[in-house]
Amino acid sequence: MILTAFTLFHVALSLIGIATGLVALYGMLTSRYLAGWTSWFLITTIATSVTGYFFPVHKLLPSHVVGLISLIVLALACFALYKRNLAGGWRLTYVITAVIALYLNVFVLVVQSFEKVPSLKALAPTQTEPPFKIAQLTVLILFAILGFIAAKKFRPA
Repeated sequence: MILTAFTLFHVALSLIGIATGLVALYGMLTSRYLAGWTSWFLITTIATSVTGYFFPVHKLLPSHVVGLISLIVLALACFALYKRNLAGGWRLTYVITAVIALYLNVFVLVVQSFEKVPSLKALAPTQTEPPFKIAQLTVLILFAILGFIAAKKFRPA
């Protein structure tokens, strides 16, 4: 019962992180700094990565590695935004790290979707099949393009 509630909390954090991250990304694409949305994106995405370590497992899993990478890029994003105020090259550092953090959250969403949604699991039961690979490649390309555009356009006043 407690594990189920904790899992729901973790998933809710992740979905809120993705939703607020998409809004923050929209702000970057339109050269607007959306402070509230960005703060919620960073807080919930950090919390998602941290809470991922509290599930009962006895070995290092790929999800732990993704979580560690996410926490590193989120630390850089927070430093660039809150300590360096996006000055100089820190603006680009922020955009790149924020987009990577959002991508990693969506990457995990795709993995979990193919693992938990019966119709997707039927398409790619081992997550080595073409539908899974195509979905992940599409997400990667989409975030690479959006990140490139955001890096060019994000120039908050």
